[in-house]
Amino acid sequence: MLIAFILPLGVLIGLSNPAAAATSATATYTKTQDWGTGFGGQWVVKNTGTTTLTSWTVEWDYPAGTRVTGFWDADITSSGNHWTAKNKSWNGTLAPGASVSFGYNGAGPGAPSGCKVNGASCDGSTPGDNPPSAPGTPVAGNIQDHSLTLTWPAATDDNGVQGYDVFRNGSKVATVTGTSFPDSGLAAGTTYLYSVTARDTAGQTGPPSPEVSVTTTGGGGPGGDKIRLGYFTNWGVYQRNYHVKNLVTSGSAGKVTHINYAFGNVTGGACQIGDAYADYQKTYDAASSVDGVADTWDQPIAGNFNQLRKLKKLYPNLKILWSFGGWTWSGGFGQAAQNPAAFAESCYRLVEDPRWADVFDGIDIDWEYPNACGLSCDSSGSASLRNMMSALRARFGAGNLVTAAVTADATPGGKIDAADYAGAAQYMDFLNVMTYDFFGTWARTGPTAPHSPLTSYAGIPTPGFDSDSAIQKYKAKGIPAAKLNLGIGFYGRGWTGVTQSAPGGTATGPAPGTYEQGNEDYKVLRNSCPSNGTIAGTAYAHCGSNWWSYDTPATVASKMAYAKNQGLGGAFFWEFSGDTANGELVTALDNALK
Repeated sequence: MLIAFILPLGVLIGLSNPAAAATSATATYTKTQDWGTGFGGQWVVKNTGTTTLTSWTVEWDYPAGTRVTGFWDADITSSGNHWTAKNKSWNGTLAPGASVSFGYNGAGPGAPSGCKVNGASCDGSTPGDNPPSAPGTPVAGNIQDHSLTLTWPAATDDNGVQGYDVFRNGSKVATVTGTSFPDSGLAAGTTYLYSVTARDTAGQTGPPSPEVSVTTTGGGGPGGDKIRLGYFTNWGVYQRNYHVKNLVTSGSAGKVTHINYAFGNVTGGACQIGDAYADYQKTYDAASSVDGVADTWDQPIAGNFNQLRKLKKLYPNLKILWSFGGWTWSGGFGQAAQNPAAFAESCYRLVEDPRWADVFDGIDIDWEYPNACGLSCDSSGSASLRNMMSALRARFGAGNLVTAAVTADATPGGKIDAADYAGAAQYMDFLNVMTYDFFGTWARTGPTAPHSPLTSYAGIPTPGFDSDSAIQKYKAKGIPAAKLNLGIGFYGRGWTGVTQSAPGGTATGPAPGTYEQGNEDYKVLRNSCPSNGTIAGTAYAHCGSNWWSYDTPATVASKMAYAKNQGLGGAFFWEFSGDTANGELVTALDNALK
């Protein structure tokens, strides 16, 4: 039951009565869980003396309205607001240096105070052993887009300072022995508040230093004011072995502004959980967790949701949206469109579920495709998307993001023309134009063509299947450029049985792929089939009998230049796990949008 403990400044502390004095034992409290209406608590009793303890008693006070509701590994009683825990028959004996814990569930908002263990102070302080002083005001140096170095004047203590706890935005981020701390993984153009407390050799903490405000460089958040959004898939935690922590280790989390969590299901006219195990049940050990703290069996939620919650603590400007639908689950939108208000209510209740409401900043709809055909065909009418987005905006309000992934089919009478995207856009914060998958091995024999052409080119198999045509068509319908984001695929599409290096060749079928024929991650293709040509702003590669098209850092940069020249809101990509371990494509996208 060791997990981050929420008390003032979010730190793990021992609560003490300074009038008492003892050196034989200490008792330290941890708030292990907080689920709104209740909490979990744990005390650790340690024998700090030189003789064996044969029993122990811990006492503390709770403010009115806070109480213990159930307990284990100790017998807990109360008298008014005063609580007493006594050891069980089997855990009262503690050799020098040994410790034991007991726990309980409670209700109410208060924190324990006036702690005593065996009648003496819980911190084991002795007369004359005072807490340390406050450190001096911290100073930030070497301030970069994503890092800085904090230094501060030393604190003083009558028996010596053992270390310092560093706090960022009220949460402890490190404990160090010196008077400096290099902080990294920050968001560019973001303001952070830092303070430091000293800890003496008895473990006592002193008052905090003055708080200092520091703003990283970069201006307007990472990547300036442009949106850089990436999809994170819940199924990636399985065969792909890609987890939220990978966003940190790759450096990608500090280079995006938004994450779309994919996907929630749409069925029965409602938003539903997509994968309960991956979403909020899978537990993580310390090594796999974003903050290095392992999940416990009794915490309210685990899984990706809890890891995303931890990610937001590290990157407080990051926005996370829950995306519903996608290629496989878009068939449910037709029924949802029959009662948009009821659909919106179901989505709001799910996204804003108290167990994870703090994780999400809004909702994304990935309907493939309204009043048109994708995996299945929809005939809900041209107004269905507009009515749905109107209902979602009304229910989610101005304080939440409401967005959608939208088609890039700009052919006359094509998918853009099939629905009222302009009417829907007035209710959306932005639209992610899926400017990829124009061409692929659904045409088994070719012709070979880039799956994400930025512009049209001589010999393109289908005129109107290119990014620029889609952007221009949306703009012509009256959708502001600043609401449109350009799409990038972090993967390639390819054929086999190809003899022609240039686009337009014939094929015998899809090229082999790790997870899907005709589809492969960029991180694989960059080595297995390096690009040897570019057409319409997209790289292609002919190696052996295989022919692939995909984006590289160079083509991503050129597409971001296009997005900036067109005044677009930014860019997005599908999806994080296709990138290299050091976030090569995310870095290219981030740098080009600055």
